[in-house]
Amino acid sequence: MQDLPPSPDGTVADAPTDNWVDRYAPAWTRPYLRLSRADRPIGTWLLLLPCWWGLALAVLYDQSPRWEDIWIFIGCGIGAWLMRGAGCTWNDITDRDYDAQVARTRSRPIPSGQVSVRQATAWMIVQALLAACILFTFNWSAISLGVLSLLLVTIYPFAKRFTWWPQVFLGLAFNWGALLVWTAHTGSLAAPAVLLYAAGIAWTLFYDTIYAHQDTEDDALIGVKSTARLFGKNTAHWLRRFLMATVGLMGLAVVFAAQPNASILAMVLALAGPWAMGWHMAWQLRGLDIENPAKCLRLFRANRDTGMIPLFFFGLALLA
Repeated sequence: MQDLPPSPDGTVADAPTDNWVDRYAPAWTRPYLRLSRADRPIGTWLLLLPCWWGLALAVLYDQSPRWEDIWIFIGCGIGAWLMRGAGCTWNDITDRDYDAQVARTRSRPIPSGQVSVRQATAWMIVQALLAACILFTFNWSAISLGVLSLLLVTIYPFAKRFTWWPQVFLGLAFNWGALLVWTAHTGSLAAPAVLLYAAGIAWTLFYDTIYAHQDTEDDALIGVKSTARLFGKNTAHWLRRFLMATVGLMGLAVVFAAQPNASILAMVLALAGPWAMGWHMAWQLRGLDIENPAKCLRLFRANRDTGMIPLFFFGLALLA
């Protein structure tokens, strides 16, 4: 295990060197913003994009865009930032002993001593309450789903202690927005939303397995489980399966969403989304090197673009 001392200025080891938190945020706010991963925005995108997928397909499904959809769109962005921050803070609280033993994570605010557990807990509550203010502007069905998601957020940090598949729990939590936002628009769940949710889980298994390959050596030493450790040299084979599942399930979601009311042109345009997304995932596979942590991190971060691709085509379908 590589021995890297915490940075004297409090920067986190795997944050981009030019991130806005370290450059512009007031010094007293930086430990809290680092707890929220504000210096690493990729996680917010990965939480947000399934929400926007769900909204786009919901409008395609009922062909009834409304002014309130603008607020749902904006509220998703703010809520994703807040809930990702609250979830990451909770993760850091529960994982503080593990993080202190891993080279990449020991510079995080709690193990490095920038904040106490009590301060982190207070910050987590503030973020969750602000997110709740946004959630309560939606309909009661969406609110109920939002409250239910807290169970998944609570369980996730412990998953790597009892299962080789903690990425499944991350997928269940990170893609819940597809269900919630579909329901915020339509008032109830339907098959396309469930299929989209399943596609998102498969996508999460893809990108988070790549991400987990940064820590396989340290994870083995401290007994933390992951799909990266489980798959080992067979990772590329498993990632192809997740790629096919993502494309197939999202394609079915598009068909079920478009079939009732959308035009054939709209369906074709929307189906181009998962198809193009699959090609981007295939590009990642071609460049994968599980022995190169820096390359794994770059590929993981590329998944913001992966998730934007279907959203672009869903937008075109709505204009058709």
